[in-house]
Amino acid sequence: MTSTPSVWLVTGCSTGFGQELARTLLRRGHDVVVTARNAATLAEFASHGSALVATLDVTVPQQIAEVVRQAESRFGRIDVLVNNAGYGYLAAVEEGEDDEVRAMFETNVFGLISVTKAVLPGMRQRRRGHIVNISSVGGLVGLPGIGYYNATKFAVEGLSEALAKETASLGIKVTVVEPGPFRTDWAGRSLKTPKTAIADYASSAGARREAIQGYSGRQPGDPVRGAEAIIEAVESPEPPLHLVLGKPGYDLALAKINDLSAEIAKWREVSLGADFPQAG
Repeated sequence: MTSTPSVWLVTGCSTGFGQELARTLLRRGHDVVVTARNAATLAEFASHGSALVATLDVTVPQQIAEVVRQAESRFGRIDVLVNNAGYGYLAAVEEGEDDEVRAMFETNVFGLISVTKAVLPGMRQRRRGHIVNISSVGGLVGLPGIGYYNATKFAVEGLSEALAKETASLGIKVTVVEPGPFRTDWAGRSLKTPKTAIADYASSAGARREAIQGYSGRQPGDPVRGAEAIIEAVESPEPPLHLVLGKPGYDLALAKINDLSAEIAKWREVSLGADFPQAG
């Protein structure tokens, strides 16, 4: 993508990255389909001539189809899709409540898939487009107390890598964004926790939960700078498949890579010994 005006569809714009992306894109002269489950939270965008404000719950197929229809009717195309809608649920694996876990998967994974599938036909037809999936450093590193959230974001990582290989020859690029702790509403109002905590996990999952909730509003990541980094990546002549945001996330990602490499190397002989013996 270039810095010339383009059409962006961004999900989850009521707060955080979605909100700052919409603001920044509009300031830069792009057309933006600004969406949220409750369109009343998007009042600041309603009078902007380059914004199309729409209600979108990514778990409702009819709303997805209607938003894509409106976007293509108003702007003629969708150049960039940013799958940003999502939320967190902090629970030890044993503490997890099935209905809460499934609901998070519906938004973080299946909703993302549904919006992507709705936008891809137009991008394929034009042989041009960019899918940006907002994951997390938690999509690279599993941590106590966020295992179910990790699972949704690990799913987004795998899906994004496969999609990138499927669409490369069609002119469609894919970037998966992995923020560390940012000063969004993720650890505040949007965060969900289990109704019953298990005491045996107090020093692991419980401690992690308290730490995350305790630094809400004081995270080092700046959503404005994060939004600018995402736009810079999309507009790059060679956009990355993976974009880690913020120093804590960067450090965690590198540590994971180093630990994984060392572990794989340590068990090399056992791994290679699982094949049939070579003849001769």
